[in-house]
Amino acid sequence: MRVGIYGGTFSPIHNGHIAAAKAFMEQMWLDILYVIPTGISPHKIMKGDATSADRLEMCRLAFEGMEGVIVSDLEIKREGRSYTVDTLRELYDPEGRLFLLMGTDMLLTLDTWREPDEIFRLCYPVYVRRESDGELDGAIVEKIASYQQTYGKVVRRIVTPTIELSSTDVRRAVAEGFPIEGAVPAAVATYIYEQGLYRNT
Repeated sequence: MRVGIYGGTFSPIHNGHIAAAKAFMEQMWLDILYVIPTGISPHKIMKGDATSADRLEMCRLAFEGMEGVIVSDLEIKREGRSYTVDTLRELYDPEGRLFLLMGTDMLLTLDTWREPDEIFRLCYPVYVRRESDGELDGAIVEKIASYQQTYGKVVRRIVTPTIELSSTDVRRAVAEGFPIEGAVPAAVATYIYEQGLYRNT
């Protein structure tokens, strides 16, 4: 069984996230993809006024009907800060393979996360670039080589068209009264409007 994990704050989930998830499933030949909204993230300060329940529901709406995708509240239910290594331990199966998807920023700091040696033992890290900053190319190559030497794992890349879009962009658009239908799935846009989210971001 090939199982993927895609975590994030997802406040809100947007079309860049969806594209990355689809490419992840296809290129890593995943049987199952867990989409896991973060509880209390150790990496990011949560912004906006969406609750954990809101973020979870938006993820469910975004992936509704997509075969093989499971939107999980595993990290939201966990008390305290959410650490990737704890999630990997919960989902690890010695009979299968775990793949962990991350963005460029996380790739470049993976060795500073809690128990990076355990993370590399439990899973196969995979990254996707959602930016087109060529200045990062050298740093990425250097990091991947360092990880292979230190942890004995090759970090693979998901290749997908670059969508330079962030959740911050979406929250700002809502706060400023601009439409977001082209940035997030239609059901997510409807939910944001109906719940009055991000108006004061």
